[in-house]
Amino acid sequence: MLRACIYLLFFVPYTLLCSLAAVIGGLFDGSGRAGHACARIWSFGSLSAARIRLEVNGLNHVPTEGPVIYMGNHQGNFDIFALTLAVPRLFSWVAKEELFKVPVFGAAMRRAGYIPLDRSGGRKALKSMKQAAERIASGASVVIFPEGTRTQDGLLLPFKRGAFMLAGMAGVPIVPFTINGSRAINPRNQLELRPGTISVAFGAPIEVKRGAEGELMEQVREAIAAKLEVD
Repeated sequence: MLRACIYLLFFVPYTLLCSLAAVIGGLFDGSGRAGHACARIWSFGSLSAARIRLEVNGLNHVPTEGPVIYMGNHQGNFDIFALTLAVPRLFSWVAKEELFKVPVFGAAMRRAGYIPLDRSGGRKALKSMKQAAERIASGASVVIFPEGTRTQDGLLLPFKRGAFMLAGMAGVPIVPFTINGSRAINPRNQLELRPGTISVAFGAPIEVKRGAEGELMEQVREAIAAKLEVD
């Protein structure tokens, strides 16, 4: 707990500094590359300060061209840092709309090209999903956690169907990834921080067919589970 508290004393002002840099960089760069560079610096500093090592496998499965959707399991708060450094290409996050309302941080997300998604349901949510799909189809690669939240015990949670509806609308391949080690470093709902290693393993791309969300969900789940290490 003491380690976690000391870490937060560094992390909060560091996050503010990187967010401000992303906002300023975005004023001069509309491609999102400046924001992405700031996110990588933020992630590297955050992992280093927590004494967390990163291992990446399966980069040969990541296409070098064209938009894709990265989908994988969600173990802990440090997953975002690990993925920001592990994914070798420019990408955006699909995040809940509420995060974009956070002062400075939300503005930085917009400048970096991140995509807001309304999860309230109804017509507004459908319109939000269509807009996100259009952004992806036009060239924006994104990362999505289909579980929707972090696991408590390391096992895969049920997948949200919306992630696969979005993939069907966008019509781009899904690159599955599996994260291991993150949960032990920072357990969910606990103010604890332990040094360790987070590994990210990418799997072969999975082609997407619109209207086959159930089948696609099973394919992605199997690909993620195949590399998952459960205590």
